[in-house]
Order: sequence, then C-alpha cells, then structure tokens
Amino acid sequence: MKTTSYYPVIQVRDVQASAKFYVENLRFKAVFDSDWYVHLQSEEDETVNLAILQFDHETVPAEMRQPTQGLILNFEVEDPDAWFDRACGADLPILKPLCDEEFGQRHFITQDRDGILIDIIKPIPPSAEHAAGYADPDAVAA
Repeated sequence: MKTTSYYPVIQVRDVQASAKFYVENLRFKAVFDSDWYVHLQSEEDETVNLAILQFDHETVPAEMRQPTQGLILNFEVEDPDAWFDRACGADLPILKPLCDEEFGQRHFITQDRDGILIDIIKPIPPSAEHAAGYADPDAVAA
C-alpha cells in the first residue's frame, strides 16, 4: 500500500471558529469548507494540511464522538522567534515560553481555542548525549 497523503483531523465543537483560528494564526487557507468539515492547507506549503471535523458528525463512529483531547500539533518553522512574537501579539496563551532544548529544538507551546496544544519548532543541534539517539547523528540540525 502506498500512502499518498497524510494529515490530522481534529474533532471540535465549533468547526468554523476553529478553522478561523488556524487561518488567522497559522497561515492556513480553506480548500474545502462546509458546516461540519473544513479542510485547511498551508498558504506556504501545499503538502501541509489539517482538517477540522464536527465532533458529533455521523461519519464519526458513535463511541468516538467527542472533541479531540490530549493532542499536540507540531509545526516546524524557519523562525520560531518571529512566530513567538506573532503569537504574543495575537494574545495567544503561551504555555511554554520560547526556549532551546538539549534534545535539539528551539520551540514554544501555545494552544488553540479547543485546548489542542500547538508546538512551534525549529530543529537545532542537540547535545552530544541526545545526538547519539538519532538513527543518523550526522543528519541532525547543524
């Protein structure tokens, strides 16, 4: 089986409000828009997609009809500092301030209106201890 596409689908209470959040704060655009489902695509990279689904829609198995919880969406970016400034300017909640991690990330964490965590990341060189954990230590961020 060949996978031709992959994207997360988050289940929310208010599809339009959630879609608006990603359009206004993370540079997405709607490529399909209905009252129960919105398919979003990055304005910067058409391979980056996210779907938003009404949690109680009939296409969701009855026993799983609940808003998404406990999810972190990672967005790898070129300049997390600029994104951090933008998030602060938009009064988004900052749950983890911008910082460098020894495992090889410069990042911060905010959240969307539904409580889904959004981790804005740029790979950076990891410490020697963490570099050893990569399958190809020579390929990690330089």
